[in-house]
Amino acid sequence: MTIASMTGFARRAGASGPYAWAWEAKSVNGRGLDIRLRTPPGYDALAEEARKRLSAALTRGQCQVFLSLNRAASAPRVRVNHEILAALVEAVAAAPRREGVGPATLDGLLAVRGVVEIEETDDEESLAALRQDLTDALDGLAADLSAARRAEGEALARVIEGQLSAMEALAEAAASDPSRSVEAIRARIGAQIEAIMGVRDGFDRDRLHQEAALIATRADIQEEIDRLRAHVASARALLAEGGAVGRKLDFLAQEFGREANTLCSKANDVSLSRIGLDLKAVVDQFREQVQNVE
Repeated sequence: MTIASMTGFARRAGASGPYAWAWEAKSVNGRGLDIRLRTPPGYDALAEEARKRLSAALTRGQCQVFLSLNRAASAPRVRVNHEILAALVEAVAAAPRREGVGPATLDGLLAVRGVVEIEETDDEESLAALRQDLTDALDGLAADLSAARRAEGEALARVIEGQLSAMEALAEAAASDPSRSVEAIRARIGAQIEAIMGVRDGFDRDRLHQEAALIATRADIQEEIDRLRAHVASARALLAEGGAVGRKLDFLAQEFGREANTLCSKANDVSLSRIGLDLKAVVDQFREQVQNVE
């Protein structure tokens, strides 16, 4: 099982009778699951059905869903009310004709309100078929969006694995850094004392060794290195587990940042400080990426 990104896009389109329709769904990062729908007037029940199906397929992310409907132009159904037309013909025939007034014509009578009725071709059966087609497309839309998010998640997992490898390498570099040894610390302190005091043999070498050992103990980073190794192993286990592990990875990003900051504060040499700063940079990149994970 792989992880899924919260970023994805899906589209399902089709035709039903005189209507062409299209569902579109896109999702981005979000702390929880937030589904927002926009449908034409009269399709509120369908919007709720879309919310229900997408909620079953997704765990986190801000998701926007749109439904567009376009009706193809078609010839209207025209019906002539012959009863009204016949009544008008009789009334005209019985009416006295005045001078200067021409006889009534058929087109004039047809223009009278109620004689000609134009009926829309949509009926309840075609509208029911349209709603069924739109409902049936929702499962495919949810599946396509989930597939797009999983595909993005596969690429995201490779990036995160690369960052974990970089953090692991930096932790090992810190563990093996020569500046951590008591001998190295003693040499640095001795050189500083000699530079300040201008002497070579005028101070107690045994006391210098004790001070160096004390500084090395206070600056020891083995605990941070051990925790960094454990966090890397935990993150890799979550990637292998897959599913909705974004919140757990985000928590590990905070732990990585805490260890990197402590390592920098304990650094007693330029080389170790550089390792700590490089580690903090990778941790920041890791934090940005895991915020995309569902």
